[in-house]
Amino acid sequence: MPKTYQIITDAACDLPEDLVEQCGLAVIPMIFTMDGKEYHQYSDHHEYPADRFFDALRHGHWATTTQIPVATFEEFFTPYLEKGLDILYIGFSSGLSGTWQRACQAVELLREKYPDRHIEAVDSLTATLGQGLLVYLASRKQKEGLTLHELKAWVEVYRMCMSGWFMVDDLNHLKRGGRVSAATAFVGSMLSIKPILQIDNEGHLIVREKARGRKQALDRLFQKMETRFTDNPDLQTVFIVEADCKDDAKAMAKRIQARFKPKKIMIHTLGPVIGSHTGPGAFAIFYPAKNRD
Repeated sequence: MPKTYQIITDAACDLPEDLVEQCGLAVIPMIFTMDGKEYHQYSDHHEYPADRFFDALRHGHWATTTQIPVATFEEFFTPYLEKGLDILYIGFSSGLSGTWQRACQAVELLREKYPDRHIEAVDSLTATLGQGLLVYLASRKQKEGLTLHELKAWVEVYRMCMSGWFMVDDLNHLKRGGRVSAATAFVGSMLSIKPILQIDNEGHLIVREKARGRKQALDRLFQKMETRFTDNPDLQTVFIVEADCKDDAKAMAKRIQARFKPKKIMIHTLGPVIGSHTGPGAFAIFYPAKNRD
């Protein structure tokens, strides 16, 4: 059956290029700035490799990010509409960026310009490989034959089942983003406190608890999964994202495989867009859960 609509997401999803191609997805690049120069985050990181990015952060460089402009959404969507395809955009959480509002503006403008096309958008209410996992599972449902509007409804339901728990290594990056106070960052750094964070039901990244040291923090992420991982065999997929801490990711993948035996586990590096706010050493596990909490 020929494809009648295109699933589009943005680079905040952190999906690797091979999976993007395999799933037939389209990913809008996002911009970050390092040392006064702008770069695009693509799925293959060809403009600025992620390992090089985190090495720069470790050596005292700072990065900032930019929302996707309305015009960029219009330019990216238009070729698909011109081909006669409808669009389902699954975007970066509105609780973390104003990019979602700009996407909605672009959708309204394009609906006026292309009244015969269906252009739908869903706020993922998550980010990095939580967003990526939702998009990946949506692409599977598309291949099963769901229509555009059926898939939109599916995504709106199952986005509330994408559980994402983080740890960060350096509280100063969260301090810059206003996630923790300067006093908390100072004391936490002195005591090797690692905050455990979650993306909540409104798509905000919030501190849920704190662990003493990295090992304890990683153990807590695993323990969260033990009580939450879905019992639906069709959804048992785990995405692990790491910010230049591959050994931790490999060890966690082995632990998860031994305990849960999911159908698929993927490890991928955090991209610069999200990594600008977490810093190196950040780590997260995303999986379909009975509920987000």
